[in-house]
Amino acid sequence: MADDADTLTAIAHAAKRHWRYPEEWIALWRRDLTLTPDFIERYPVYCTVEAGAVVAVSAMVFAAADCELEHFWVVPTRMGAGLGRALFEHTVERCRAIGARRLWITADPNAAAFYERMGARRVGEVPSTPAGRMLPRLERLTT
Repeated sequence: MADDADTLTAIAHAAKRHWRYPEEWIALWRRDLTLTPDFIERYPVYCTVEAGAVVAVSAMVFAAADCELEHFWVVPTRMGAGLGRALFEHTVERCRAIGARRLWITADPNAAAFYERMGARRVGEVPSTPAGRMLPRLERLTT
């Protein structure tokens, strides 16, 4: 799967551009939108594949006894088709399977409602780039 790093990164960039962010912001977020081969080898990464092509990706990292959703991207043409729901439920199940009590999510403001529909609740906000921008912080219990 590490060989798919470029494909997964392209999905992340396409999904972020779906929200019509300025290209200057996309450039600022380049590092955060990149899934490197090293990251893919070190952390759980899950993909949804249709007709031989990856159309969604989820990745989590471990944060003490919990998990942190590090990446969650769906190809824009497949948004709203239920892929995100299925992949998110799979990710929560994987957290549960390793004994994590919750999945933490720092969400794009445009995606927060999706996570809330998936059972996450808002617990605060965290600063983002560019300065002055805040991101919703959510938690999803896995038990």
